[in-house]
Amino acid sequence: MMMRTLKRRKSTKLKPESREREKNGDKNDRHSLPSFSEFSLEELKAATNGFSSENIVSEHGEKAPNVVYRGNLDNDRWIAVKRFHKTAWPDSRQFIEEARSVGSLRSERLANLIGCCYEGDERLLVAEFMPHETLAKHLFHWENQPMKWAMRLRVALYLAQALEYCSSKGRALYHDLNAYRILFDKDGNPRLSCFGLMKNSRDGKSYSTNLAFTPPEYLRTGRVTPESVVYSFGTLLLDLLSGKHIPPSHALDLIRGKNFTMLMDSCLEGHFTNDDETELVRLASRCLQYEARERPNAKSLVVALMSLQKESEVPSYVLMSIPHGTASKQPLLLTPLGEACLRTDLTAIHEILEKIGYKDDEGIANELSFQMWTNQMQETLNSKKQGDAAFRAKDFATAIDCYTQFIDGGTMVSPTVFARRCLSFLMSDMPQEALGDAMQAQTVSPEWPTASYLQAAALFSLGMDTDAQESLKEGTNLEAKRNKN
Repeated sequence: MMMRTLKRRKSTKLKPESREREKNGDKNDRHSLPSFSEFSLEELKAATNGFSSENIVSEHGEKAPNVVYRGNLDNDRWIAVKRFHKTAWPDSRQFIEEARSVGSLRSERLANLIGCCYEGDERLLVAEFMPHETLAKHLFHWENQPMKWAMRLRVALYLAQALEYCSSKGRALYHDLNAYRILFDKDGNPRLSCFGLMKNSRDGKSYSTNLAFTPPEYLRTGRVTPESVVYSFGTLLLDLLSGKHIPPSHALDLIRGKNFTMLMDSCLEGHFTNDDETELVRLASRCLQYEARERPNAKSLVVALMSLQKESEVPSYVLMSIPHGTASKQPLLLTPLGEACLRTDLTAIHEILEKIGYKDDEGIANELSFQMWTNQMQETLNSKKQGDAAFRAKDFATAIDCYTQFIDGGTMVSPTVFARRCLSFLMSDMPQEALGDAMQAQTVSPEWPTASYLQAAALFSLGMDTDAQESLKEGTNLEAKRNKN
C-alpha cells in the first residue's frame, strides 16, 4: 500500500511542458485554453498516429467526406482534428481567415477551436476534445438509463447560451445544428461543436439531406439565417422532450391537438411537472414558426430557459452518471464525504470532519509510559485542543501549527489529526502537503475510508484525476467492507 501511495507522490512533479501550462494559467482553470495556433501537418500526423483509422471518432457529428480524429499533443492535451476533403476550401486565405475568426471565440459553452493547419491542399481544424460523446448518443441510443429531465433542461439552456454568445460575437450563423453537434466534456457539461460555425465551403450543404428537419426558408433560398438556427434549436427541443427525432410537422400537429402525452418521452413519466412540459412545448412551437420573423432570438431563449432549471446545484457529471475525470460510465456509489471529495468541496469536507470528530480514533493504540504521561501528555493534549479550536473556527494556519506540534511531540498517534491537518493544508492551497498527511493517516489506519477519500481530494487538487478516481474507489470499497462488519 505504501509503495503505491509513495509512487503517486513522486509522480506529482511537473514536467517542463506542464510547468509551462501552469505558467499560462492552466493550474486552476480547467477551461483555460491557449490562443489560436497554426499547427504543422507533421504535428497533427504525430498527434493522430498518422491519421490512423483507429483514431477516427464520431463524437463531433461529422459525415464523409470529412473525418474527425482524436489526437494527443506532446503536452498531453487531447484534441479533435477535423480533416477536410481535398476539394474543400480551395482558397487557403479564406480558410485561415475563417478559422482565425472562429478561433477567436472562447466560451465554456463551446468545444472551442484552438488551431488549424493549411499545407498544400490539406485543410485541418483543431478543437478541444470532448470525451463523453454526443447528445444523440445519450438521448437516442442510451444503454443504462435515459437522460434525466434536469439534464435535458440544462442542455437546452447551455445550447441557448452558446448561441447567444456566438451571436454577440458576430457569429450568429450555425450550419446544420443537430444532436450530433452537442458534445459532453470531461465534467459532463454540454458544449456546442465549433466546427459548425465555419462558413459553408465546398465540403457540403449547410443542412442535412433530411428535408423534414430543414428550415423552410433554407429550402426556398439555400441560405442560412439567424432565424434558421433558431428553427433548428426548436427541433432540438423536440428531441429533448421526446427522446426521439420527431419531424417538426408531426410534432406541431400533436401540439395543435393538445396531445402533449404523445410528444413526451415515456421514460420521463413522473419526473417533470405539467408547467415544465407546457412551457417547453410552447417554446419549441415558437422556434418552429413557419415565418422566420415570428421566432424568438437566442437571448430570449436563454431568459425563458433559465427559469425552468432544476437541480442547478448538482454537477452535470452526477446527473449524467459520469465519474468525474474519467471516461468510465459506471458511477461510484459515494458517501457524503466521498461525494464532497469528488467535487473538491472543501467546505463540505470541513463540516463532515467536524461532525465525525474523533470517533474513528477509537481502538488506536497509544501506549505511553507513566513518565511520558506525566511530563509530556498535558502539553500534547493542549496542542491538539488548540488545533481543534482553530479548525472549528476555520483558522487553518493556526490549526496547521498546533496539529504539527501535536504530531511532532510523538506521544500520541491520531489519524484524525492527520486528516484535519490534511484539510487545513488544502484550505491553504498546499495540496502536496495535504496528500502527504492523507497518506500518513492511511498508514496509521489502513482500513479507514476517510484517509482514501482525502487522498482523492488532494490528488484532484493536484490535477491527478486518474489516481484520484482510484482513491475514491478504494475509499468506497473500504466503506462497504466496514458496513458489512
